[in-house]
Amino acid sequence: MIDALGNPRSVLLLGGTSDIGLAVVERLSPQRPLEVVLAARPGERRDAAVERLHRRGHAVRAVDFEATDTAGHERVLDEAFAAGDVDVTVLAFGVLGENERSWQDPDAAELVATVNYTAPVRLGVLLSQRLRAQGHGVLVALSSVAGERARRSNFVYGSSKAGFDAFFTGLREALRPSGVRVVVVRPGFVTTKMTEGLKAAPLSVSAEQVAEVAVEAVRTGKETVWAPEPMRWVMSALRHVPAPVFRRLPL
Repeated sequence: MIDALGNPRSVLLLGGTSDIGLAVVERLSPQRPLEVVLAARPGERRDAAVERLHRRGHAVRAVDFEATDTAGHERVLDEAFAAGDVDVTVLAFGVLGENERSWQDPDAAELVATVNYTAPVRLGVLLSQRLRAQGHGVLVALSSVAGERARRSNFVYGSSKAGFDAFFTGLREALRPSGVRVVVVRPGFVTTKMTEGLKAAPLSVSAEQVAEVAVEAVRTGKETVWAPEPMRWVMSALRHVPAPVFRRLPL
């Protein structure tokens, strides 16, 4: 269980090659080793992630995970929880997609919707069963400010994150009586592998900065956080901009 200082013993990272997810794991327990389950596709990137955490002294188990294989999700969690309770679970997988292709190609749109919404919802339901049974745990759900108001430039991705965000903020309330916490993290533009080649937006942050915000929320009991914090006020303002004005903004 998480101790009085906010230090967990075990972590499950769904999306085990995620820049943000790995940074979260590294910051959750900088002083003592963790038992880490990395759930990701097998390959060089997963091998590198395992080695990265091994170098920091963590005990790491790799589990094969493919978000679009929804029928295999229960098997993934069976393996992840095989050694006992999991203190912190991080949902860190997702795809950005190419917006112009996604709104015109049904297969591309379905991929974004499946990876960013359908798969997390299914895993959220399965995880909630296990976390309720163990009576404790923190679920960190990496959302996005893109879901707070969809923009023309990325509305397919934004719509999937809007659904993701709504589900996990609702799941938080459903799990509250059981002692399980859900932390929703809403980053702005993050400089990671997923955004490589894209022009950075104002208030851009690194994976490490998002991880710091997420870990602080785990330790302090915050429930919804933005990275960086000023994005809270930016998005609050944008949500109230009239549509005729909003569509003319260079977003």
